[in-house]
Amino acid sequence: MLTRRRFLSITAAALAAPAANASTTETWQGVAMGSRASITLVGATRHRARRVFRRVEARLQRIEAMFSLHRDSALTRLNRDGRLSHPAPEMLALFDLAGRVHAATGGRFDPSVQPLWLARATGGDTDAARRLIGWQNVTATPTEIRLHVPGMALTFNGIAQGEAADQIAALMRDEGFGNVMIDMGEVMALGQRPGGGDWRGAVAMPDGREVVRTGLSDRALATSSPFGTRIGKDGQGAHILAPDGRPPVWQLVSVSADRAALADALSTAFCLMDRASIDTALQAFAATRLIAIA
Repeated sequence: MLTRRRFLSITAAALAAPAANASTTETWQGVAMGSRASITLVGATRHRARRVFRRVEARLQRIEAMFSLHRDSALTRLNRDGRLSHPAPEMLALFDLAGRVHAATGGRFDPSVQPLWLARATGGDTDAARRLIGWQNVTATPTEIRLHVPGMALTFNGIAQGEAADQIAALMRDEGFGNVMIDMGEVMALGQRPGGGDWRGAVAMPDGREVVRTGLSDRALATSSPFGTRIGKDGQGAHILAPDGRPPVWQLVSVSADRAALADALSTAFCLMDRASIDTALQAFAATRLIAIA
C-alpha cells in the first residue's frame, strides 16, 4: 500500500523491563492510520482498561473515517467531489492547524501535495500534478470544505497520526488517567512511566543508528525521515515531497511539542527546510523544540 508515511523509530521505557508495579500496567496494541499503534496505561485494573481500550478503538475508527486515504472517508469524498458539506469539528480544527503550519513553514507543509505524491509514486505526469498544488485554493468553514481547482486532492498523512495521539490523550485524561504512553505512529507521553520519572524515548535513523535519547512528560514527539519509506517505480524516491518538487534537505528530523499533531506537521515540513528557516518556524509555536536533525 502506498502511503506518505514517514519512518519513525521511537522506543519508550514502558516497552522495556516491567516495573515492580507492572500488575497495574495494561497495554493495548493495534493499528492507527496504517501504522502499528500501542498504549501503555499505568494504574488501571484489567476490567477498566478493557473498557477504556474499547473507547480507544471507537475513537480510532472515527479518525480513520475522517482522514484515511485507503477507505471511504470524509477525506476521500472531499478529494473525489471537490467539496464536503458540514465537516466534523475535529476536521475543521485540523484544517486550521494545517493552515497555521503552512504559513509558518513558508508553504513547505502543504496537504495539497497529494497529486504530486501520486504522480511520483506511479510514474505519472509530475508537471501536471504540480499545477494542482496550492493550499490557498482550499477553503474550510463549518458549512463546507471546498477544493477550488478541479483535480486537487489532499493528504493528511503528515499530521493525522499526531491528531490521533492527541485525541487518545484527551480521552485518557477524560477517563482520569494521567500516566500513559500513547504511540499512534507519533508519540504522546502523559505523566510518568511505571516506577516514576519521565517516559524515555530513543530516536533512530532508518538504518537503526540511534541519534538521541530524550525524556517525555506531557509532551509529544514526532520523527520524520524522507527516505525511511521510498516511492516511485524505481523505489528510490523520498515519500516526503516539497510542493515545488525540490528534494529533501535532511535525512531525519525529530520535533517535540505539547501537541502531537503540531510536532507531526513540523517534523514533516522541516525535512524540506534549511536550518535558519526551521529556527524561524519554531518561534511561531510556543513550547516546540527541535530534538534531532541529521
